[in-house]
Amino acid sequence: MGGSKHTSLILIRGARQVLTLRGSNGPRRGSGLAELNIIHDGSLLVRDGVLVEVGPTRRLENLALAQKAVEVSAVGRVVMPGFIDSHTHLLLPPPGSFATEITEGARTIRTITGMRLETRARIYVEAMARHGTTTVEAKTGCGPDRSAEMKILRVLASLKQKPLDVVATFLLRLPPGDPYDDPETSGGGDWISTEFLPKIRSRRLAAFADVAWEEQSGRAAYFVEYLRVAKALGLQRKLHADGPAPAAAIAAAIESGAASIDHLEHATAADAELLGRSGTIATLLPCASFHSGGRYAPARTIIDAGAAVGLATNFNPHHTPTLNMQAVVHLACVRMGMTPAEAITAATINGAYALGCADKLGSLEPGKLADLLILNISDYRELAHHFGTNLVHSTMKRGEFIYEEGPVAARPARDLRPAW
Repeated sequence: MGGSKHTSLILIRGARQVLTLRGSNGPRRGSGLAELNIIHDGSLLVRDGVLVEVGPTRRLENLALAQKAVEVSAVGRVVMPGFIDSHTHLLLPPPGSFATEITEGARTIRTITGMRLETRARIYVEAMARHGTTTVEAKTGCGPDRSAEMKILRVLASLKQKPLDVVATFLLRLPPGDPYDDPETSGGGDWISTEFLPKIRSRRLAAFADVAWEEQSGRAAYFVEYLRVAKALGLQRKLHADGPAPAAAIAAAIESGAASIDHLEHATAADAELLGRSGTIATLLPCASFHSGGRYAPARTIIDAGAAVGLATNFNPHHTPTLNMQAVVHLACVRMGMTPAEAITAATINGAYALGCADKLGSLEPGKLADLLILNISDYRELAHHFGTNLVHSTMKRGEFIYEEGPVAARPARDLRPAW
Protein backbone atom coordinates (compact mmCIF):
# COMPACT_ATOMS: atom_id res chain seq x y z
CA MET A 1 0.00 0.00 0.00
CA GLY A 2 1.34 3.40 -0.90
CA GLY A 3 1.61 5.93 1.89
CA SER A 4 -0.34 8.50 -0.13
CA LYS A 5 -3.45 6.35 -0.44
CA HIS A 6 -6.39 6.87 1.89
CA THR A 7 -7.36 3.75 3.85
CA SER A 8 -10.97 4.99 3.88
CA LEU A 9 -10.97 4.36 0.11
CA ILE A 10 -10.85 0.76 -1.07
CA LEU A 11 -11.08 -0.56 -4.61
CA ILE A 12 -12.07 -4.23 -4.80
CA ARG A 13 -10.96 -4.99 -8.30
CA GLY A 14 -11.37 -7.55 -11.05
CA ALA A 15 -13.93 -10.00 -9.65
CA ARG A 16 -14.96 -12.79 -12.00
CA GLN A 17 -18.55 -12.13 -10.94
CA VAL A 18 -20.05 -9.37 -8.82
CA LEU A 19 -23.54 -10.38 -7.67
CA THR A 20 -25.12 -6.98 -7.17
CA LEU A 21 -28.70 -8.13 -6.39
CA ARG A 22 -29.91 -4.83 -7.86
CA GLY A 23 -33.63 -4.79 -8.48
CA SER A 24 -36.94 -3.11 -7.88
CA ASN A 25 -37.92 -1.95 -4.43
CA GLY A 26 -39.55 -4.57 -2.26
CA PRO A 27 -38.83 -8.22 -1.49
CA ARG A 28 -37.98 -10.35 -4.51
CA ARG A 29 -40.57 -12.88 -5.63
CA GLY A 30 -41.42 -14.96 -8.69
CA SER A 31 -38.88 -14.61 -11.48
CA GLY A 32 -37.32 -11.68 -9.60
CA LEU A 33 -36.04 -14.13 -7.01
CA ALA A 34 -33.57 -15.48 -9.58
CA GLU A 35 -32.26 -12.11 -10.79
CA LEU A 36 -28.76 -11.58 -9.37
CA ASN A 37 -27.81 -8.79 -11.82
CA ILE A 38 -24.26 -10.03 -12.26
CA ILE A 39 -21.38 -7.85 -13.42
CA HIS A 40 -18.66 -9.92 -15.07
CA ASP A 41 -15.13 -8.62 -14.45
CA GLY A 42 -16.56 -6.23 -11.91
CA SER A 43 -15.14 -3.90 -9.30
CA LEU A 44 -16.43 -1.96 -6.29
CA LEU A 45 -15.26 1.33 -4.81
CA VAL A 46 -15.80 1.79 -1.08
CA ARG A 47 -15.45 5.05 0.84
CA ASP A 48 -15.93 5.37 4.59
CA GLY A 49 -17.79 2.08 4.75
CA VAL A 50 -20.25 2.88 1.97
CA LEU A 51 -20.35 1.68 -1.63
CA VAL A 52 -19.62 4.60 -3.94
CA GLU A 53 -19.44 2.82 -7.30
CA VAL A 54 -20.18 -0.71 -8.51
CA GLY A 55 -19.53 -1.61 -12.13
CA PRO A 56 -17.20 -2.99 -14.78
CA THR A 57 -13.53 -2.95 -13.83
CA ARG A 58 -12.52 -0.97 -16.94
CA ARG A 59 -14.79 1.90 -15.93
CA LEU A 60 -14.03 1.97 -12.22
CA GLU A 61 -10.25 1.72 -12.46
CA ASN A 62 -10.21 4.90 -14.55
CA LEU A 63 -12.12 6.98 -12.00
CA ALA A 64 -10.08 9.72 -10.34
CA LEU A 65 -11.27 8.59 -6.94
CA ALA A 66 -10.09 5.05 -7.60
CA GLN A 67 -6.54 6.29 -8.13
CA LYS A 68 -6.41 7.25 -4.45
CA ALA A 69 -7.78 3.94 -3.17
CA VAL A 70 -6.11 0.94 -1.58
CA GLU A 71 -6.53 -1.87 -4.09
CA VAL A 72 -7.78 -5.33 -3.12
CA SER A 73 -7.65 -8.04 -5.78
CA ALA A 74 -10.73 -10.19 -6.32
CA VAL A 75 -9.42 -11.65 -9.58
CA GLY A 76 -10.99 -15.04 -10.35
CA ARG A 77 -13.37 -14.82 -7.41
CA VAL A 78 -17.03 -14.06 -6.75
CA VAL A 79 -18.05 -10.96 -4.78
CA MET A 80 -21.54 -10.90 -3.29
CA PRO A 81 -23.52 -9.23 -0.48
CA GLY A 82 -22.92 -10.57 3.01
CA PHE A 83 -25.43 -13.13 4.21
CA ILE A 84 -28.35 -11.87 6.31
CA ASP A 85 -29.22 -14.58 8.84
CA SER A 86 -32.74 -13.49 9.79
CA HIS A 87 -33.70 -16.26 12.25
CA THR A 88 -31.47 -17.57 15.07
CA HIS A 89 -31.71 -18.62 18.70
CA LEU A 90 -28.24 -17.44 19.63
CA LEU A 91 -28.35 -18.08 23.38
CA LEU A 92 -30.97 -20.77 23.95
CA PRO A 93 -30.40 -23.38 25.25
CA PRO A 94 -27.74 -21.56 27.27
CA PRO A 95 -24.07 -22.60 27.26
CA GLY A 96 -23.37 -25.75 29.23
CA SER A 97 -27.06 -26.66 29.33
CA PHE A 98 -29.04 -29.17 27.32
CA ALA A 99 -32.31 -27.93 28.77
CA THR A 100 -35.26 -28.56 26.49
CA GLU A 101 -38.04 -27.17 28.71
CA ILE A 102 -38.65 -23.42 28.57
CA THR A 103 -38.73 -22.97 32.32
CA GLU A 104 -35.57 -25.01 32.82
CA GLY A 105 -33.72 -23.00 30.18
CA ALA A 106 -34.86 -19.73 31.75
CA ARG A 107 -33.71 -20.91 35.16
CA THR A 108 -30.28 -21.66 33.75
CA ILE A 109 -30.07 -18.24 32.08
CA ARG A 110 -30.74 -16.57 35.42
CA THR A 111 -27.83 -18.39 37.05
CA ILE A 112 -25.27 -17.57 34.34
CA THR A 113 -23.46 -14.25 34.44
CA GLY A 114 -24.08 -11.78 31.67
CA MET A 115 -20.35 -11.81 30.89
CA ARG A 116 -20.36 -15.56 30.32
CA LEU A 117 -23.40 -15.30 28.07
CA GLU A 118 -21.78 -12.51 26.08
CA THR A 119 -18.54 -14.47 25.70
CA ARG A 120 -20.40 -17.49 24.36
CA ALA A 121 -22.53 -15.38 22.01
CA ARG A 122 -19.44 -13.60 20.70
CA ILE A 123 -17.84 -16.96 19.83
CA TYR A 124 -20.90 -17.85 17.75
CA VAL A 125 -21.10 -14.44 16.07
CA GLU A 126 -17.41 -14.45 15.14
CA ALA A 127 -17.80 -17.93 13.64
CA MET A 128 -20.75 -16.63 11.62
CA ALA A 129 -18.59 -13.77 10.33
CA ARG A 130 -15.90 -16.21 9.21
CA HIS A 131 -18.56 -18.05 7.20
CA GLY A 132 -19.92 -14.93 5.54
CA THR A 133 -22.77 -13.64 7.71
CA THR A 134 -22.68 -9.86 8.16
CA THR A 135 -26.03 -9.31 9.91
CA VAL A 136 -27.76 -11.70 12.28
CA GLU A 137 -31.10 -11.71 14.08
CA ALA A 138 -31.22 -13.26 17.57
CA LYS A 139 -34.27 -14.19 19.64
CA THR A 140 -35.01 -14.51 23.32
CA GLY A 141 -37.60 -17.19 24.19
CA CYS A 142 -37.39 -17.83 27.94
CA GLY A 143 -41.15 -17.95 28.35
CA PRO A 144 -42.85 -15.80 30.99
CA ASP A 145 -39.58 -15.08 32.86
CA ARG A 146 -38.90 -11.36 32.67
CA SER A 147 -35.52 -11.59 34.41
CA ALA A 148 -34.09 -14.13 31.97
CA GLU A 149 -35.59 -12.33 28.97
CA MET A 150 -34.11 -9.00 30.04
CA LYS A 151 -30.69 -10.55 30.61
CA ILE A 152 -30.61 -11.95 27.08
CA LEU A 153 -31.76 -8.65 25.58
CA ARG A 154 -29.00 -6.77 27.42
CA VAL A 155 -26.40 -9.25 26.17
CA LEU A 156 -27.66 -8.87 22.61
CA ALA A 157 -27.47 -5.08 22.94
CA SER A 158 -23.80 -5.39 23.95
CA LEU A 159 -23.03 -7.32 20.74
CA LYS A 160 -24.24 -4.75 18.21
CA GLN A 161 -21.62 -4.03 15.51
CA LYS A 162 -19.05 -6.13 17.40
CA PRO A 163 -18.27 -7.36 14.76
CA LEU A 164 -21.71 -7.83 13.14
CA ASP A 165 -25.03 -6.07 13.31
CA VAL A 166 -27.15 -8.08 15.77
CA VAL A 167 -30.92 -7.49 15.50
CA ALA A 168 -32.70 -8.43 18.73
CA THR A 169 -36.14 -10.07 18.79
CA PHE A 170 -38.33 -10.69 21.80
CA LEU A 171 -39.84 -14.14 21.28
CA LEU A 172 -43.04 -14.91 23.18
CA ARG A 173 -42.81 -18.62 23.84
CA LEU A 174 -45.11 -19.93 26.54
CA PRO A 175 -44.83 -23.22 28.42
CA PRO A 176 -47.67 -25.76 28.19
CA GLY A 177 -50.80 -24.73 30.05
CA ASP A 178 -52.84 -21.58 30.34
CA PRO A 179 -50.82 -18.39 29.73
CA TYR A 180 -52.29 -16.81 32.85
CA ASP A 181 -51.65 -19.56 35.40
CA ASP A 182 -47.86 -19.46 35.71
CA PRO A 183 -46.65 -17.84 38.97
CA GLU A 184 -43.58 -16.52 37.12
CA THR A 185 -45.86 -14.08 35.32
CA SER A 186 -46.48 -12.25 38.60
CA GLY A 187 -50.17 -11.64 38.11
CA GLY A 188 -50.91 -13.08 34.70
CA GLY A 189 -49.78 -13.01 31.11
CA ASP A 190 -51.04 -9.44 30.65
CA TRP A 191 -47.73 -8.08 31.97
CA ILE A 192 -46.04 -9.02 28.71
CA SER A 193 -48.20 -6.61 26.72
CA THR A 194 -48.83 -3.96 29.37
CA GLU A 195 -45.36 -3.78 30.93
CA PHE A 196 -42.63 -5.71 29.17
CA LEU A 197 -43.19 -4.79 25.53
CA PRO A 198 -43.43 -1.04 26.32
CA LYS A 199 -40.27 -1.27 28.43
CA ILE A 200 -38.12 -3.00 25.82
CA ARG A 201 -39.48 -0.68 23.14
CA SER A 202 -38.68 2.47 25.11
CA ARG A 203 -35.18 1.17 25.87
CA ARG A 204 -34.70 0.05 22.25
CA LEU A 205 -33.71 -3.43 23.35
CA ALA A 206 -35.66 -5.19 20.60
CA ALA A 207 -36.67 -4.36 17.06
CA PHE A 208 -39.11 -7.25 16.64
CA ALA A 209 -41.81 -9.05 18.59
CA ASP A 210 -42.11 -12.73 17.64
CA VAL A 211 -44.50 -15.41 18.83
CA ALA A 212 -44.27 -19.19 18.78
CA TRP A 213 -47.78 -19.88 17.50
CA GLU A 214 -49.56 -22.95 18.89
CA GLU A 215 -52.65 -23.65 16.86
CA GLN A 216 -54.22 -26.13 19.29
CA SER A 217 -53.43 -24.42 22.58
CA GLY A 218 -56.50 -22.20 22.79
CA ARG A 219 -54.21 -19.16 22.90
CA ALA A 220 -54.96 -17.72 19.47
CA ALA A 221 -56.84 -14.69 20.82
CA TYR A 222 -54.00 -14.03 23.26
CA PHE A 223 -51.41 -14.19 20.46
CA VAL A 224 -53.45 -11.89 18.21
CA GLU A 225 -53.74 -9.31 20.99
CA TYR A 226 -49.98 -9.55 21.62
CA LEU A 227 -49.32 -8.82 17.93
CA ARG A 228 -51.76 -5.91 18.02
CA VAL A 229 -49.99 -4.35 21.00
CA ALA A 230 -46.58 -4.87 19.42
CA LYS A 231 -47.77 -3.12 16.25
CA ALA A 232 -49.22 -0.22 18.24
CA LEU A 233 -45.89 0.22 20.01
CA GLY A 234 -44.01 0.35 16.72
CA LEU A 235 -42.33 -3.06 17.06
CA GLN A 236 -42.09 -5.06 13.85
CA ARG A 237 -43.67 -8.52 13.99
CA LYS A 238 -42.59 -12.08 13.23
CA LEU A 239 -44.24 -15.48 13.75
CA HIS A 240 -43.02 -19.03 14.25
CA ALA A 241 -45.24 -21.45 12.32
CA ASP A 242 -43.73 -24.91 12.57
CA GLY A 243 -46.88 -26.75 13.57
CA PRO A 244 -48.84 -29.19 11.39
CA ALA A 245 -51.58 -26.64 10.60
CA PRO A 246 -50.07 -23.18 10.05
CA ALA A 247 -53.10 -21.56 8.37
CA ALA A 248 -54.20 -19.57 11.45
CA ALA A 249 -50.64 -18.34 12.07
CA ILE A 250 -50.31 -17.27 8.43
CA ALA A 251 -53.61 -15.39 8.58
CA ALA A 252 -52.54 -13.63 11.80
CA ALA A 253 -49.14 -12.74 10.30
CA ILE A 254 -50.72 -11.20 7.22
CA GLU A 255 -53.39 -9.39 9.25
CA SER A 256 -50.76 -7.84 11.54
CA GLY A 257 -48.46 -6.88 8.67
CA ALA A 258 -45.69 -9.12 9.96
CA ALA A 259 -42.29 -8.82 8.30
CA SER A 260 -41.96 -12.60 8.16
CA ILE A 261 -43.50 -15.89 9.09
CA ASP A 262 -40.90 -18.59 9.66
CA HIS A 263 -40.51 -22.39 9.38
CA LEU A 264 -43.64 -23.37 7.37
CA GLU A 265 -42.60 -27.00 7.02
CA HIS A 266 -46.28 -27.98 6.86
CA ALA A 267 -47.54 -25.22 4.57
CA THR A 268 -50.07 -26.26 1.94
CA ALA A 269 -50.71 -24.94 -1.56
CA ALA A 270 -53.59 -22.87 -0.14
CA ASP A 271 -51.25 -21.41 2.49
CA ALA A 272 -48.75 -20.56 -0.24
CA GLU A 273 -51.44 -18.73 -2.21
CA LEU A 274 -52.20 -16.55 0.81
CA LEU A 275 -48.53 -15.72 1.25
CA GLY A 276 -48.20 -14.98 -2.45
CA ARG A 277 -50.80 -12.23 -2.13
CA SER A 278 -49.16 -10.68 0.95
CA GLY A 279 -46.10 -8.62 1.77
CA THR A 280 -45.00 -11.05 4.47
CA ILE A 281 -41.79 -12.96 3.78
CA ALA A 282 -41.80 -16.75 4.14
CA THR A 283 -38.51 -17.47 5.91
CA LEU A 284 -37.55 -21.12 5.43
CA LEU A 285 -35.10 -22.98 7.66
CA PRO A 286 -33.69 -26.08 5.93
CA CYS A 287 -31.04 -26.72 8.59
CA ALA A 288 -33.78 -27.26 11.19
CA SER A 289 -35.22 -30.04 9.04
CA PHE A 290 -31.77 -31.46 8.31
CA HIS A 291 -30.90 -31.80 12.00
CA SER A 292 -34.31 -33.06 13.12
CA GLY A 293 -34.79 -35.44 10.21
CA GLY A 294 -38.20 -33.87 9.66
CA ARG A 295 -39.95 -32.60 6.56
CA TYR A 296 -38.69 -29.61 4.59
CA ALA A 297 -40.82 -26.60 3.79
CA PRO A 298 -42.35 -26.78 0.28
CA ALA A 299 -40.16 -24.02 -1.12
CA ARG A 300 -41.05 -24.64 -4.75
CA THR A 301 -44.79 -24.43 -4.03
CA ILE A 302 -44.35 -21.24 -2.03
CA ILE A 303 -42.14 -19.58 -4.66
CA ASP A 304 -44.40 -20.58 -7.55
CA ALA A 305 -47.35 -19.06 -5.70
CA GLY A 306 -45.57 -15.70 -5.85
CA ALA A 307 -44.48 -15.43 -2.24
CA ALA A 308 -41.26 -13.69 -1.20
CA VAL A 309 -38.95 -16.31 0.32
CA GLY A 310 -36.11 -15.83 2.78
CA LEU A 311 -33.59 -18.31 4.15
CA ALA A 312 -31.94 -18.46 7.58
CA THR A 313 -30.04 -20.94 9.76
CA ASN A 314 -32.38 -21.30 12.76
CA PHE A 315 -29.08 -21.56 14.68
CA ASN A 316 -29.62 -23.04 18.12
CA PRO A 317 -26.62 -24.21 20.19
CA HIS A 318 -27.99 -27.73 20.56
CA HIS A 319 -30.97 -28.42 18.30
CA THR A 320 -29.72 -26.71 15.12
CA PRO A 321 -25.99 -26.15 15.66
CA THR A 322 -25.35 -24.72 12.18
CA LEU A 323 -24.12 -21.16 11.84
CA ASN A 324 -22.99 -21.35 8.22
CA MET A 325 -25.35 -19.71 5.72
CA GLN A 326 -23.46 -21.44 2.90
CA ALA A 327 -24.86 -24.73 4.23
CA VAL A 328 -28.34 -23.19 4.17
CA VAL A 329 -27.94 -22.28 0.49
CA HIS A 330 -26.76 -25.81 -0.30
CA LEU A 331 -29.66 -27.50 1.50
CA ALA A 332 -32.19 -25.13 -0.04
CA CYS A 333 -31.00 -26.24 -3.47
CA VAL A 334 -30.53 -29.99 -2.96
CA ARG A 335 -33.43 -30.64 -0.54
CA MET A 336 -35.98 -27.92 -1.30
CA GLY A 337 -35.74 -27.49 -5.05
CA MET A 338 -34.51 -23.90 -5.12
CA THR A 339 -32.03 -22.72 -7.73
CA PRO A 340 -28.67 -21.28 -6.59
CA ALA A 341 -29.76 -17.80 -7.68
CA GLU A 342 -33.04 -18.04 -5.75
CA ALA A 343 -31.27 -19.29 -2.64
CA ILE A 344 -28.69 -16.50 -2.73
CA THR A 345 -31.40 -13.87 -3.13
CA ALA A 346 -33.38 -15.39 -0.26
CA ALA A 347 -30.27 -15.39 1.96
CA THR A 348 -29.31 -11.77 1.23
CA ILE A 349 -31.73 -9.10 0.02
CA ASN A 350 -34.90 -10.91 1.15
CA GLY A 351 -33.29 -11.57 4.52
CA ALA A 352 -32.65 -7.84 4.73
CA TYR A 353 -36.32 -7.15 4.02
CA ALA A 354 -37.26 -9.66 6.71
CA LEU A 355 -35.23 -7.56 9.15
CA GLY A 356 -36.37 -4.17 7.90
CA CYS A 357 -32.89 -3.07 6.79
CA ALA A 358 -33.00 -3.50 3.00
CA ASP A 359 -32.56 0.24 2.53
CA LYS A 360 -28.90 -0.14 3.53
CA LEU A 361 -28.08 -3.87 3.31
CA GLY A 362 -28.63 -6.98 1.19
CA SER A 363 -27.38 -5.78 -2.22
CA LEU A 364 -24.29 -4.14 -3.67
CA GLU A 365 -25.48 -0.72 -4.82
CA PRO A 366 -24.09 2.80 -4.44
CA GLY A 367 -25.23 4.34 -1.18
CA LYS A 368 -25.57 1.04 0.67
CA LEU A 369 -23.18 -0.17 3.35
CA ALA A 370 -20.17 -2.14 2.16
CA ASP A 371 -21.18 -5.48 3.69
CA LEU A 372 -19.81 -8.07 1.29
CA LEU A 373 -17.96 -11.32 0.73
CA ILE A 374 -15.12 -12.37 -1.52
CA LEU A 375 -15.52 -16.08 -2.23
CA ASN A 376 -13.02 -18.70 -3.34
CA ILE A 377 -15.15 -19.71 -6.31
CA SER A 378 -15.31 -18.48 -9.90
CA ASP A 379 -19.06 -18.99 -10.40
CA TYR A 380 -21.86 -18.38 -7.89
CA ARG A 381 -23.49 -21.73 -8.70
CA GLU A 382 -20.64 -23.50 -6.94
CA LEU A 383 -22.23 -22.43 -3.64
CA ALA A 384 -24.92 -25.05 -4.21
CA HIS A 385 -22.40 -27.87 -4.71
CA HIS A 386 -20.26 -27.45 -1.59
CA PHE A 387 -21.34 -28.61 1.85
CA GLY A 388 -19.24 -28.23 4.98
CA THR A 389 -16.52 -26.22 3.22
CA ASN A 390 -15.96 -22.57 4.02
CA LEU A 391 -15.71 -20.79 0.68
CA VAL A 392 -15.20 -17.34 2.18
CA HIS A 393 -11.90 -15.70 1.30
CA SER A 394 -12.76 -12.52 3.21
CA THR A 395 -15.69 -10.81 4.89
CA MET A 396 -16.17 -7.04 4.83
CA LYS A 397 -18.45 -5.25 7.27
CA ARG A 398 -19.10 -1.52 6.87
CA GLY A 399 -16.03 -1.19 4.68
CA GLU A 400 -13.65 -3.03 7.01
CA PHE A 401 -12.32 -6.52 6.50
CA ILE A 402 -13.31 -8.36 9.66
CA TYR A 403 -12.15 -11.77 8.42
CA GLU A 404 -9.52 -12.92 5.96
CA GLU A 405 -8.42 -16.50 5.48
CA GLY A 406 -4.83 -17.09 6.42
CA PRO A 407 -2.09 -19.57 5.70
CA VAL A 408 -1.95 -22.99 7.30
CA ALA A 409 1.50 -23.05 8.89
CA ALA A 410 3.29 -24.35 11.94
CA ARG A 411 3.83 -21.86 14.73
CA PRO A 412 6.97 -21.92 16.86
CA ALA A 413 6.34 -22.70 20.52
CA ARG A 414 7.77 -19.33 21.51
CA ASP A 415 4.92 -17.60 19.65
CA LEU A 416 2.18 -19.47 21.51
CA ARG A 417 0.37 -17.64 24.24
CA PRO A 418 0.09 -19.52 27.55
CA ALA A 419 -3.40 -20.55 28.59
CA TRP A 420 -3.01 -19.13 32.09
